[in-house]
Amino acid sequence: MTAISSWLGQLRRYRNEYLAALTGTLSIFMVVCTNAWSSPAMPKLLAEPNPPVSITPDAGSWIVSIQSIGGIFGMIIAGLTVDRFGRKWPFIGSAFPIITGWIMIALARAPLLLYVARFLFGVSYGIAYGIAPIYIGEIASDRVRGATASFITMMAKLGILFEYSVGPYVSFETLAWLGLPGAALFLCTFVWMPESPHYLLGKGRSDEAHRCLRWLRRHSEVDDELEATKQSVERAASEGTSIWDLFQPQYRNNLIIVFILGIGIHLTGMQAILSYAQTIFAGISSDLTQAEMSIVLGAVQMLTVLFPVFFVDRLGRRPLMLWSSAISTLGLLMGAIYFTLDAADVAVKPYGWVSFVGLVLFVVSYAFGLATVPFSILSEIFPKNIRAYANALFGILSGVAIFAVVKLFQVALDNVGAYLPFWVFTVSTALTFVFVFLYIPETKGRSLDEVQDVIARWRTKEEKKVPTTVKAMME
Repeated sequence: MTAISSWLGQLRRYRNEYLAALTGTLSIFMVVCTNAWSSPAMPKLLAEPNPPVSITPDAGSWIVSIQSIGGIFGMIIAGLTVDRFGRKWPFIGSAFPIITGWIMIALARAPLLLYVARFLFGVSYGIAYGIAPIYIGEIASDRVRGATASFITMMAKLGILFEYSVGPYVSFETLAWLGLPGAALFLCTFVWMPESPHYLLGKGRSDEAHRCLRWLRRHSEVDDELEATKQSVERAASEGTSIWDLFQPQYRNNLIIVFILGIGIHLTGMQAILSYAQTIFAGISSDLTQAEMSIVLGAVQMLTVLFPVFFVDRLGRRPLMLWSSAISTLGLLMGAIYFTLDAADVAVKPYGWVSFVGLVLFVVSYAFGLATVPFSILSEIFPKNIRAYANALFGILSGVAIFAVVKLFQVALDNVGAYLPFWVFTVSTALTFVFVFLYIPETKGRSLDEVQDVIARWRTKEEKKVPTTVKAMME
């Protein structure tokens, strides 16, 4: 009861911050629905008789993967607009390509419309993911920044669960129309939320920043925090604003973290597994149907992702990332071994449940760390003057990695077998564990300025405590 009372007390105290983060991350639900759409939609186009749009498997792989190319452009748009027009209005603008894309898919009778719609989805995806970590990092108090950033992944998993649960049981056109309410809900709720006080201070709008901060903190004693934020903003402004500032020596460690997060978490193969879930499950012998296994996968992810929402600010970012990558490697290894033996004509069909358990173990462990914690970290590790550029770089790296993984996954399935990509995913996830151990420090409970100082000193002579045991590694 004590823990529950503590959580309820924290919810009451920070409820406006939670509300702003929750409505803001409805954009993530909106864009991830477009990402998960391919799992139930592709079988409708490739396997069912008389599909509304006739495509080949190769065309299907392009339809799935082209969204990541749009995501690169979306991240660039976010980086160019977020410091000029604020966090709020470019964020709201991300809904309109989504609305256009769903209408195009619902009315499509040729593959070209699907390509264009998926590209538009990618643009919205990039904008939403480019701005969400910045906005949440700037509106949240130090104590709840990790939890509010975890809403990003919670909403993502809710979007996946929605598509997996509804998609197999409705028509192709109906599935597209059902994507529109998510965008409408985001527009109708987030439009009432405040702009980031950091942005307002940077534009000299101190009175408006004061009002926004008072609403977020739910008390009027915000002068000290506002002054500290103002000094941070002025210091960042005095240092200049250029994308090339990212590559200054003082941000070397920060860039290493961006590369680890931008590439490593996507080479685990999660995007390919989610995009082709029903196709993968078709190769697994089980009493459950492909659609039912997808629903189980989505439900387990949704439940698991609630874990870091409550514990990321208690247990810390680093332990969750390490445990997540270690257990994810084990789950992928189970799948890789199963598909390898199956390709070698070993009688493994009666043990199809083992590979399914491995995939569930992977998505569970991925959800409580690798899927969630990176957004907490990205919202903290760069000063305001280059934060948007850093998020844009992360998005570009992510887009390239996702495109390569999703496109080549279908090629490998058609020409080699599922075992090849699963071994690649297993090794990549193991390497991600190593890189997280070596390069990502703990940042929980620190102010944004303190976090940046910790990053700068990490793995240098100034960092006196160097973990040498597994116990120290988890501290």
